[in-house]
Order: sequence, then C-alpha cells, then structure tokens
Amino acid sequence: MRSNAYTLFFTAIITVVLGFLLSIAATTLKERQELNMNIDIQKNILRALEFEENPEIPWTVNDVQYLFTNFIRGIVVQQDGSLAEGIVPANINDEDEDKLFPVFLKFKGEVCEGYAIPISGKGLWSTLYGYLAIHPDGKTVKGITFYKHGETPGLGGEVDKRWFTDNFKGKSLFSDDGTLVSIAVVRGVVDGESKTVQHQVDGISGATMTGKGLTNFLLSDLKKYEPFLKRIAAGDQL
Repeated sequence: MRSNAYTLFFTAIITVVLGFLLSIAATTLKERQELNMNIDIQKNILRALEFEENPEIPWTVNDVQYLFTNFIRGIVVQQDGSLAEGIVPANINDEDEDKLFPVFLKFKGEVCEGYAIPISGKGLWSTLYGYLAIHPDGKTVKGITFYKHGETPGLGGEVDKRWFTDNFKGKSLFSDDGTLVSIAVVRGVVDGESKTVQHQVDGISGATMTGKGLTNFLLSDLKKYEPFLKRIAAGDQL
C-alpha cells in the first residue's frame, strides 16, 4: 500500500504537468485568435476599398497579408483633420481614442484610390463593428462592411450582406452646401424622387431598430472625421 506522501507527490506532479500543458495551449490559442481577428479586420478593410475576392478561391492568410502590406497604408489624423506625424493606427492608446483617429488608404502605385475609417455602434441587440470606405473626393461612399455583430439572423443580421451594403456605394456624405449629412437607413424603400435620395439607403425588413442604430452611429463616427474629409475634398495633400 502506497503512503499518503507518495499520493500527494504524484498528484502534485500531475497537476504541474497538466497546468504547464494548459498554459501552452492557452497561449497558442490566444495567439491564433488574435491573428484570426486581425486578418478578419484586414479583410473587411480590403473589401470596403473594393478589393474583390474570388468566391471560389477564398483569400488565405498570406493573400490578405500580401494585399494589406502592399496596397494599404495606415495613418492617424487629429481632431482638426491634420496628420498625426509618427503615429500608426496600432499605436493609438485607449486614452487618445477621442483625439486620434485611424485612416486606411488604398494605393495603386503613388495614387490614392480611397480611404477607409472604422465605424461602430449599437444596433438592436449588439454593437456593430465595420469599416466605411470613401472615394478620393472625400465625400462619396466607396463601400461599407461589417465584421462583427450579434444582430438577429435573417433580420438585423442581414446588415453584413452584399445586397444591403452595396446600396451605400455612390451615396454622398455631404449636402450640396457642404454640410455633413451622412447616410440614413430608411424604413422600407428609398423614394427615388426625394431630394435626399443620395443620402439614403433601403432598410432591412423587420430590422427598423438596427437601421436606426446604424444611421445614428454612422453620423456620429463621421463627425470625428469631418475636418479630415473636408480637407481631402478641398484637395489638400497629406
């Protein structure tokens, strides 16, 4: 019969070994999760900026990293719309989120073909996270994507579907007099004869509150970038 000391020693050894293995597994899993999250965000920035993915041949991690590294440039702008020198989006601290704003630029050679900014806010059941892309004119929507939300499947969950997001393309963020008006998600279908048709998109059936939430936080986020967008629209160079 083995002694209590042996039993305790054996149990301690097993506990240490299992704890070590679990620690390694948790670290490895966390690194993988962070990589997947970053790749998903990069995919959405690329899609918002009209990089087209072949549905039959989905992007690999290497594909996304190659496109992002070679065609996307991250900058940070300040409250007055000027460039924050020496800072990249990844270096923005939590306490500076109300003063420094990330922008992702799409380049083809030396030519900038668009800007993408992060957007987020409350829908009906969840916070929606995505990116809004804007043409080089600083006022026309190039694309919009959502990479994370918890809205109801088949209702508010349709917010990330192409049939909905494609409606934003070509819409104008500013009125003719230069006032920021953003894009509103209407209830039902946009009136094609309305004077505000360029600032509205069709709503999602059964998801009025999700649409209202999107309308509200899109305008709120755009206000942070208004000075920057107006500088771009005026032809200022970064």
